[in-house]
Amino acid sequence: MTVLVHAVVSLGMLVVVPLGLTLLPTRTTSPRWWFAFAVPGVISLWLPRGAVSITLAAIYLAGTLVLITLAARHFLHYKVIRPREIALYTALATPSIAALALVAERSSYELFGFNLTVLSLTVAHFHFAGFAAALIAYLVADSLTPATTAAAISVPLGTGVVLLGFFLGDPVELAGAAVLTTGMWLVGWNLWRRSHQADRATAALLIVSASVLVVTMLLALSWALGHVVDTPYLPLEWMAATHGLANAIGFALCGLLAWRRLGEGVR
Repeated sequence: MTVLVHAVVSLGMLVVVPLGLTLLPTRTTSPRWWFAFAVPGVISLWLPRGAVSITLAAIYLAGTLVLITLAARHFLHYKVIRPREIALYTALATPSIAALALVAERSSYELFGFNLTVLSLTVAHFHFAGFAAALIAYLVADSLTPATTAAAISVPLGTGVVLLGFFLGDPVELAGAAVLTTGMWLVGWNLWRRSHQADRATAALLIVSASVLVVTMLLALSWALGHVVDTPYLPLEWMAATHGLANAIGFALCGLLAWRRLGEGVR
């Protein structure tokens, strides 16, 4: 499972985040600067825990803090927080949570009492359920309808409640999973609707991104529910291989690639 999780996180650092940066309203220069931080972060994943991997992970953490400054600059410019901006700021803030967990995990330090496996999965979670999901929720909310507005609110809210559930217990995490699932399904619905007006290749990417969420979020709900009541759920290794991998490639990567094509006006 460790190799799979590291591969998924590497995809997030090297492909998903820089691809997402090309879609930001705050972008004023090429996102190539990101790789100066992401490459050390990826290397830190594959090295043994110790001083070198800690240092490289800390470099990555510094890069994620730049994203927070982009959020602050956007807010200071517009001085307004609407549902769409909540999703945008969530996308820009969550990689720093992932990076902090990475530094702790590479240090063999059980941050807030969480074991190293949980910290490793936290790194993956906040690149995809954090950055990618919130960014796509922001992107679909460019048309202000009740469904897009609800998605822009519920994805960040669900992500935040899931994070609180790490500290407050499984029932809170279940509530967060339910809210996040609702938001993700709303995102998927909007992606599917967009596919009707896109070219064939873009439509295929949008449909894959939307369809994957139907299954992966049911798995997330079953996982959270199984820790509260006696119901079956997949083992952790299978959750990483199904829910995690499908969300990373099927939802996040396909969704962002589709939106890049939409932004470029591909016909």
